[in-house]
Amino acid sequence: MREREHLDVLVVGAGLSGVGAGHYLQAECPWASYAIFEARDAIGGTWDLFRYPGIRSDSDMYTLGYSFRPWNGDKAIADGADILQYIKDTAAVEGIDQHIRFHHRITAADWSTPDGCWHVTAERTDTGETIHLTAGFIFSCSGYYRYDHGYQPDFPGLADYLGTVIHPQGWPEDLDYAGKRVVVIGSGATAVTLVPALAAGGAGHVTMLQRSPTYIVSVPQKNPLRPLLTRVLGERRAGTIMRWILAVGTQGSYFLSKRRPELVRKAILRGIKRQLPKGYPIDPHFTPRYDPWDQRLCAVPNGDLFKAIKKGTVSVVTDTIDTFTDKGIRVSSGEELEADIVITATGLELLFVGGIDVTVDGEEVDVPNRLTYKGMMLEGVPNIALAIGYTNASWTLKCDLTCDYVMRLLNHMHEQGLRQCTAVNHDAAVVPEPLLGLNSGYIQRAAHEFPKQGSKFPWQVHQSFIRDYRAMKMKSVVDDAMVFSNPVPQKDAMLTA
Repeated sequence: MREREHLDVLVVGAGLSGVGAGHYLQAECPWASYAIFEARDAIGGTWDLFRYPGIRSDSDMYTLGYSFRPWNGDKAIADGADILQYIKDTAAVEGIDQHIRFHHRITAADWSTPDGCWHVTAERTDTGETIHLTAGFIFSCSGYYRYDHGYQPDFPGLADYLGTVIHPQGWPEDLDYAGKRVVVIGSGATAVTLVPALAAGGAGHVTMLQRSPTYIVSVPQKNPLRPLLTRVLGERRAGTIMRWILAVGTQGSYFLSKRRPELVRKAILRGIKRQLPKGYPIDPHFTPRYDPWDQRLCAVPNGDLFKAIKKGTVSVVTDTIDTFTDKGIRVSSGEELEADIVITATGLELLFVGGIDVTVDGEEVDVPNRLTYKGMMLEGVPNIALAIGYTNASWTLKCDLTCDYVMRLLNHMHEQGLRQCTAVNHDAAVVPEPLLGLNSGYIQRAAHEFPKQGSKFPWQVHQSFIRDYRAMKMKSVVDDAMVFSNPVPQKDAMLTA
């Protein structure tokens, strides 16, 4: 009988976070054997999956890019294809791509205390073959949304509609929208990206149909500071400084929004008013009912959405859907929006750790009733870390800190001869709170399925790069909440009995 393969570290997902984890493992833990299991057949995660027109980053690339390989492209808000190539190039230059196993979906992971390791079950998505292996540590870099489909509301009358309905997550390559009437349902990042891109790509007219508006901020597509810093300091140092400038600036904007929401609200609305045609109704189309950063802000490069509205190729309708008709959509006011194509930019469906069935010694982990340690490990679950980015800043800022922390954790155990690390809450005064801290629909729909954060550190999620930098990069991995142990493997215990 063939002996099961054992890996020191098993990384889940070959997207932005997974490739970053591969770099850190090679650079900081050269002793560790590792593999990256990717359920799909390509590198890139989000940036390979989504193919809709205009797809781009909604964070600046100087913070979304890796700290160890600063983004050197011209665009601060980059196109999806450029981001995907950046991830592929990073994986190829460092040989990380040689550690990726495509078509490998992890379905179950059971931590065995007697063995001091994970027993992992994976499925080959191309052949259906089941694979069993063991791993000392699991690093989940799969994000937190479903890859197989997005969120699709049950629209009344949808079966009567004779046109084409598309969700952006399943965009068909051969879609011809030239000269067509297009309605995009939604007001989030996907909608505000799609709408001007479709208009620029030749659609006859594009209507953004929203139930309620989102805060939208125009940002320059190219940051004028980067070329100057590069000339003076060189590419690497300029990239590091740009990362800190923008990270601190974004955090400052977020905390100002929380402390002085009305001030920030007025500033955003003044900026929108300047870019729209004179007399255009800011309310209701661009005046949200919530405060800034209660939901994520949307960035539009060089005000492209507002320019399309000025040009007349895009219109905005703020109303609720009464029903689909054979020709389009009838809204609650009675108006019918005729459409050849309807695009449902209605959001994501969240999925914790890629849907892996996680158990400890055969018992299912009750994820919604567990706290998260430093936003990256689950209370009471040994040897598993989660790469979860910020909701108020770029994803990679937090993931880089998490990767660095996990490597230090692994090295500590390796050097001390330890096999198990478990975050344990000893403080009964810690109160559970929602993990992600936004009231966006896609987060609220799945909040009951996700773990919680706590009211006190290290269980509290700061949503602050500066505070996390101090707490994760400048503090020891040894603290009161992290319990280290060295369970004797079952087979070794039998030999010494």
